[in-house]
Amino acid sequence: MTRLTRLFAALKEKREGALVAFVTAGDPDPETSLAVLRAMIEAGVDIIELGVPFSDPTADGPVIQRSSARALAQGMTLEKTLALCRSIRRESDVPVVIFSYYNPILAMGGRRFYEESVRSGADAVLVVDLPPEESRELLDQWSGNRLDFIRLVAPTTPTERMAAIARDASGFLYLVSMTGVTGSAGLDLEEVAATAARLKHVAALPVCVGFGISQPEHVSAVCRTADGAVVGSAFERLIEEHLTAGDLPERIARYASALKAATRLL
Repeated sequence: MTRLTRLFAALKEKREGALVAFVTAGDPDPETSLAVLRAMIEAGVDIIELGVPFSDPTADGPVIQRSSARALAQGMTLEKTLALCRSIRRESDVPVVIFSYYNPILAMGGRRFYEESVRSGADAVLVVDLPPEESRELLDQWSGNRLDFIRLVAPTTPTERMAAIARDASGFLYLVSMTGVTGSAGLDLEEVAATAARLKHVAALPVCVGFGISQPEHVSAVCRTADGAVVGSAFERLIEEHLTAGDLPERIARYASALKAATRLL
């Protein structure tokens, strides 16, 4: 049983949703990035999405784009992102998802990426720009099945394709809440609930909803119809607003704690 499987089973038993927290690895610098991750974990975040900084993050809005630029300026790479994951694993059992565009993985090589990810203690990978039809070229290079492959589902995805995507995924399914990029405004919680229900009807895997989620009330509403909520741009916005603040990890922890409290459904 994987860490993700154990986590979702335990949360279901406690009637809690999962708080999935995205941050860009190395933002604003590697040392502070690790301190932020430690603060998130201590505050109760259930899953870390560790973003690999990329020069052309086409699915991301300006906040995460700028976070990638800052991390790249600090010399952050895929290799260093996995080293950061290794540091987390030495201290915590929290599941870690490597969130990347395909180009850095392709440059490393699919087999090496798999082996290095497993050695780093990562639990899963989400490749945002690699659709199911093109993913075999990566997955066929993997030497085992110790890394879950998270797949994205859009709100416009037909139900039949939702089922097909779910059959080829593992870990959990990431349901994009709206059309657009990360950090977009205009979250329609009723529409999200309807789409999550449609996806859960055809998928056995847990469903986590992301894009546009930033407030505890968003998290609470999402966790009533899905298995978890993904918060990313809001964390990165907080980092950006306090880049040089000595208490940045504490600010992140307070925010993460408030979001986690909203996942508790009792």
